[in-house]
Amino acid sequence: MTSTPESGAPGAAPALERRTIDHIPHDERHGRARDIFTVWFGSNIMLLTIITGALATTVFGLPLWAGALAVIAGNVVGGVVMALHAAQGPQMGVPQMLQTRAQFGSLGSLLVVVLVVFMYLGFFASNAVLGGKAFAAVTGLPTNWAIVIIGAISVGVTIIGYRLIHSMAAVLSVVAGVALIIAFVWMVGVQGLPTGTWHGGGFGWAGFMATFSAAALWQIAYAPYVSDYTRYLPKDTGVTTAFWATYSGCVLGSVLPMLLGVVVGAALPAADTLDGLSTLTHGISTGLFVIFAVGISVTNGMNLYCGALSTITIGQNIFAWWRPQATSRAVIAVVLFAIAMAPALLSADDFLANYANFLSLLLCVLIPWTAVNLVDYYLLRHGDYDIDSLFAKDGGVYGRFNWTAITCYVLGIALQIPFLSTTLWVGPIATSLGGVDISWLVGLAVICPLYYVLMRAKMPVPSASLVSGSVA
Repeated sequence: MTSTPESGAPGAAPALERRTIDHIPHDERHGRARDIFTVWFGSNIMLLTIITGALATTVFGLPLWAGALAVIAGNVVGGVVMALHAAQGPQMGVPQMLQTRAQFGSLGSLLVVVLVVFMYLGFFASNAVLGGKAFAAVTGLPTNWAIVIIGAISVGVTIIGYRLIHSMAAVLSVVAGVALIIAFVWMVGVQGLPTGTWHGGGFGWAGFMATFSAAALWQIAYAPYVSDYTRYLPKDTGVTTAFWATYSGCVLGSVLPMLLGVVVGAALPAADTLDGLSTLTHGISTGLFVIFAVGISVTNGMNLYCGALSTITIGQNIFAWWRPQATSRAVIAVVLFAIAMAPALLSADDFLANYANFLSLLLCVLIPWTAVNLVDYYLLRHGDYDIDSLFAKDGGVYGRFNWTAITCYVLGIALQIPFLSTTLWVGPIATSLGGVDISWLVGLAVICPLYYVLMRAKMPVPSASLVSGSVA
């Protein structure tokens, strides 16, 4: 195999990635299943994951046992959806959101891709706030300056690209994984937990389902870019291998820090989660915060990297002749960073409430997309796509608009609104259910069969010219 700057030959130093959204040729494919495991395991061990787990016992008021159960169940269920998307990367060799053109059409896909860019910016801002606060606590810098510094480090990760992200995540898998174990041992065996930790809170289905949904969304939110980190893998990696490597890495890497957050929230429910973590790990908190802040920089680099790829996808939709490379990715990364800094700096003082609402609304717009994408890939086209058409301005065989997919997507969002339960909006059906939010389950249950039936009726017999990405 010919080695290229991004070929990732064994022992090669991380180099500037030249490619952006273009198809990865077979002679540039590289990597093994364990590389997929570490990129998701290492990148998830960070402060935002801990905060998400803490929502169970702080914002949603669950007892420790119920919070832990909801966190585990949500990740286990949501991880299935996420990992099914990951399996598409080695087969097609293109970024996840570029694949959306095959379902929605070249211009119709913009409806989803634009929303996904906002998702990346939201997660980037959330991570920057937490990383900045931790960095400020360790260094004594003003919080706003610390937020900007953490964000700027992520820009550097994005500019270098794919291989550096994988390398840093592999290191974090060991370093952050050990730090996480030490934190648990220190809190329970050395520092000791308050007596009320094990018995506080009261069980409620509304809180349980809110936690379950937040944990599931944590996994599902990766769906729009999970293939971005498997598209360089050899095609013979196989769907099953790609699925389990991604699933195990992301679920395990998410559950463990979320459980830490559940414990911190149960022990000190009235405290800020970062302050509570610092108190319960007194004596080692500085080292933990440094490690978890570095983890945030890597994960935020992933968010910004995929945000840049999605933004490039939008631009290439408009200017089909454009073949962006590393410079384009770098410029776009800097612009997105500047945009994300505004909400990060403005929301720092009211972070938890804003973050919980962000998760609920994000789930509403992601669910119908994931339903359409997975049904199309696995049940309708069985992984067979015309790669050249994905880069054609007129959409090639997929056209500019697929109104069936667009209708299902919009309908999926509308169907969920009555079932939503957030601090901003509680739908009438959610109210009748005592505040329990089952919106995303309704979205999946309706849109998956609806899209399948409507598209099955209008799909032509597959052409022999299609590029095979068989999932068999």
